[in-house]
Amino acid sequence: MGSTRRKNQSPEKNHPCLWMQAGVVHRKFCYNDYDCSPCRFDSAMRQAAVLNQKLKEEGKAPKGKKAQIVFWKDRLKELPANQRPCFHHMKGRIDFRACTHEYRCGNCEFDQYFQDQYTVHAFVRPVDFLDVEGFKIPQGYYLHQGHCWAKLEEGSEVRLGIDDFALRLLGPLDQIKAPLVGKEIQQNRSDILMNRGKFEAKVLSPISGVVTAVNSKLREQGNLANADPYSEGWILRIHSHSLRQDLKNLMIGNETEAFFSEEVDRLYNLIEDEAGPLAADGGQLHNDIFGNLPQLGWERLTKLFLRT
Repeated sequence: MGSTRRKNQSPEKNHPCLWMQAGVVHRKFCYNDYDCSPCRFDSAMRQAAVLNQKLKEEGKAPKGKKAQIVFWKDRLKELPANQRPCFHHMKGRIDFRACTHEYRCGNCEFDQYFQDQYTVHAFVRPVDFLDVEGFKIPQGYYLHQGHCWAKLEEGSEVRLGIDDFALRLLGPLDQIKAPLVGKEIQQNRSDILMNRGKFEAKVLSPISGVVTAVNSKLREQGNLANADPYSEGWILRIHSHSLRQDLKNLMIGNETEAFFSEEVDRLYNLIEDEAGPLAADGGQLHNDIFGNLPQLGWERLTKLFLRT
């Protein structure tokens, strides 16, 4: 798209508040990476803008120090169309790009492209992994007991996917289906569906929220998740209204490592009961465990490990 990311500089030089960039206030800087939801200043400005707008609609003139406050988007709309900065430029992520949708990002193809491409690589791709008997666990990812991971992004946005253990246990998959954009998912509810031939399995959602993006590639190529479960194999992104509470029910760090160890032990015991110890190669398990050991039973595996 011809856009490049800016280099990080000092907060004052690189993070002017959106209200400052729009010219609504003279001097205000952001120190929260443009996550406006918890910002008291943003809340106060919005309240003042709403009040002023209401007074004008009633034919009254706003008074006092806050009389000139309008929504920062409305102030920017006063500029010529080719001078209105894209929201991502204002956040310092890209060089200048003009907004073409009057700051209605939900209708913008570039915003969708940016979220699908930039966000995956910039915020999701893990750097450090824990290794539990050959199974990978990325640092900083939350994990649900049903083997679905959650990675926090900006604000209350969360990206979800299925972990390495479940994908190697049941994959390669033909298809992974997720609820469409705008639909709600609920923690501990079977909202994600994956298929392998005639076999089908439901996956419990780790977080509650509204779907904001779906990895549509997985509807045709479910095995992409097997190849890269923690970045390119993401399933959906949601906006959560209960994030803090939901995270209390998930595991991270040492908790995840201990959980994986228990799951691997359970799997070894199951394999030895059905096929004997030779089913494991050198102490570590092959990929496609179900495909190599169908006698383990698809339904039994999904019930034991996906908790569905």
